[in-house]
Amino acid sequence: MMEDLPHILVVDDDTRLREALRRYLGQNGFLVSTAADAADARAKLAALAFDLLVLDVMMPGESGLDLCRDLTATGTIPVLLLTARGGADERIAGLEAGADDYLPKPFEPRELVLRLNAILRRLPKPATAPLEIRLGRWLFNAQREELRCGEESVRLTTGEAALLKALAAEPGTVLSREALVERAGVDAANARTIDVQVTRLRRKLEDDPREPRYLVTVRGEGYVLRPD
Repeated sequence: MMEDLPHILVVDDDTRLREALRRYLGQNGFLVSTAADAADARAKLAALAFDLLVLDVMMPGESGLDLCRDLTATGTIPVLLLTARGGADERIAGLEAGADDYLPKPFEPRELVLRLNAILRRLPKPATAPLEIRLGRWLFNAQREELRCGEESVRLTTGEAALLKALAAEPGTVLSREALVERAGVDAANARTIDVQVTRLRRKLEDDPREPRYLVTVRGEGYVLRPD
């Protein structure tokens, strides 16, 4: 299924190369989006989740090295750099900027596929959320998106269920609003929706929503789910 394919963002100001990579990678097991420059890439990164970035070094405006340096300093998305300069100094500069790999132009498309797959294999496997998680008298089944206590069940809206699943996938871990926006599929322009959903969930989960025990705010950081 398309949603199971690794999502790659190809960033290159060369339209012909960008489109050629979009077609080739799409035929070789990837879901591919493209961007013409760093500004376009930032807009797409803000709106969508990607598994890996293929990034040209020399672009007008913000360079690929600067974008790579910024992204790797603030996030975890792996980066493969493409460049017309293949000397040792350029490779070292790319690796120092935080790139996971470096491929000089021209290159064989098949080599790019092999390098991308190698990077993806090195990524840590996502934690598997427990099928059920205990929250006081309630039992949340993430697969069925169901909150139950014996024969009693509580209806969850689509947004509430998505948020609770995202939190239940990493119990005990503080998740920022930004992380929850991405994992719960919330419009990035409406990050405060997370706060509304949290309030609603507390009314359904907590004995005293004003003093939450399970869905807890960590001031300045985000929210954490603390099951029994």
